Amino acid sequence: MRPPTPTRPLTPHRPLIAIPARFAATTSALRYAAEVNARALIEAVWRAGGEPVSIHPAEPAAADVADRLARFDGVLLPGGGDLAPHRYGAADTHDSVYDVDDLQDVFDLEVARRTLDLGLPLLAICRGLQVVNVALGGSLEQDMGGADREHRHVVHPVAIQRGTLLEQAIGAEKTEASCYHHQRVDRIGVGLKPTARAADGTVEGLELPGHPGWFTAVQWHPEDTAGQDPAQQALFDALVHAAHHRQ
Repeated sequence: MRPPTPTRPLTPHRPLIAIPARFAATTSALRYAAEVNARALIEAVWRAGGEPVSIHPAEPAAADVADRLARFDGVLLPGGGDLAPHRYGAADTHDSVYDVDDLQDVFDLEVARRTLDLGLPLLAICRGLQVVNVALGGSLEQDMGGADREHRHVVHPVAIQRGTLLEQAIGAEKTEASCYHHQRVDRIGVGLKPTARAADGTVEGLELPGHPGWFTAVQWHPEDTAGQDPAQQALFDALVHAAHHRQ
């Protein structure tokens, strides 16, 4: 009798995590403008056990965002340039507003709304937090001020509210956050609650209490230090865990 043919062990399914690509006018390695996502971000999702998938920003009228998202297990809204101020009702634009792209704005806002509607696990980072806030009717402070107020290129402590999904993920009531932003939440969107603040009162985290899907948003960039700081990697772990258990 022929011995049974050895079988390869099954590889556990990695939850698919959709990450809207960011438009870049130039890159150092490509001949043309590109759609990109930060390598540190992708690697953090991969370390967590997820399969990071960049999705192309397209006009929602031409492509049903809900249908596109339905095949994914979770969504990550990454950092990027500023939202156009008119998206949150501002009449003027501050000189510091940068890298505004109308298509990126329209797509990201629709992704935020549809992801929440579908109950897909969602982690929103920096611009992503601001997108969710604006999608739910909130507004932004267009510029936080001079070097003593802005949060660019700084690592600072953030106080986290107990009992939140953010606190459950990180496992602490304080963390060191790597920040790169010159804007912050002004009016908080409908239903959103702050979950973390910097010493100057800047909202550093938002959640939707009572929302059926796993969702948390942070104003900082956990991917910057996730490779060395388990507390920051834990945010990506929590996203992928929630995505896995939703399958």
